[in-house]
Amino acid sequence: RHQERNVKFGTDGVRGVAHEELTTEFAARLARAASRVLGADGCSTVVVGGDTRESTADFDAALTEGFSACGLDVVRMGVASTPAVAFEAQRRGAMGAVVSASHNPWHDNGIKLFAPGGTKLSDEVEAQIEAIIEDESTVASLPGAVEIDRSFDAYSEHVVSILDGRSLHGVKVVLDVANGAAVDIAPEVLRASGADVIVIADQPDGRNINDGCGATHPELVAAAVVEHGADVGIALDGDADRLIAVDHLGNVVDGDHVIAICAEDLRDRDLLAQDTVVVTVMTNLGFRLAMAETGIDVVQTGVGDRYVLEA
Repeated sequence: RHQERNVKFGTDGVRGVAHEELTTEFAARLARAASRVLGADGCSTVVVGGDTRESTADFDAALTEGFSACGLDVVRMGVASTPAVAFEAQRRGAMGAVVSASHNPWHDNGIKLFAPGGTKLSDEVEAQIEAIIEDESTVASLPGAVEIDRSFDAYSEHVVSILDGRSLHGVKVVLDVANGAAVDIAPEVLRASGADVIVIADQPDGRNINDGCGATHPELVAAAVVEHGADVGIALDGDADRLIAVDHLGNVVDGDHVIAICAEDLRDRDLLAQDTVVVTVMTNLGFRLAMAETGIDVVQTGVGDRYVLEA
């Protein structure tokens, strides 16, 4: 109990050993506190999804109970990637909650919250939630409705549209979904884009998420790319909000390379706002030099995608 009360927001939500450091009771209190803070501006809906850990269903249920008790309508997406939940929150003008410990082992779990519209919480909002998390006074006289909606059609169409009419026809891709949240949606999106997709690490059993696979173990997808003679390999993590790529020879193409490729592609199509790319202080000198050579300005922020988004 003492450990659980010390659970605090980190770089990306709260995280701990499931049912020990992070409990379902805490999840329900967190949902009630978030409802009070984030629902203050009239937002009445929250989208909830999570990864494939065996504890995720318990935390999903606890969050649903907590949000509903405060009068919020809950849309349960079931197994869903972090980006899919964020997109659906944006599409609905809703809050969002993801149950996942990202790239951690199966015995950990965590909760990530999104403000209405699908954006990460500011430090100030997190502090407000932490300050009232023990307050049990926020219970509505009428509980909110609970809806199950596991359709990813809108999200899939959104991701495919980013190609701007281009096709991946003829491109052979090996996709490692880390036995995680993108087990269904990621292959669907790539196939809808025209790619020939070979999927690996796609048999989640509740305990094999990130286990020797995914973005933290790119050697698995690298070997598969060479074995299948593929053009590219993509390895996601457990909640599919990060990736590591490999080229046709199995060489790792890390995040700095991926961002550089995307920035140059957007600039070449006159779609890169202010010819500027925003990265964190973790990005290396080679990236900055490469962008300078191509005339793209670089803005650096602290570590955390919310800081990148703000910039």
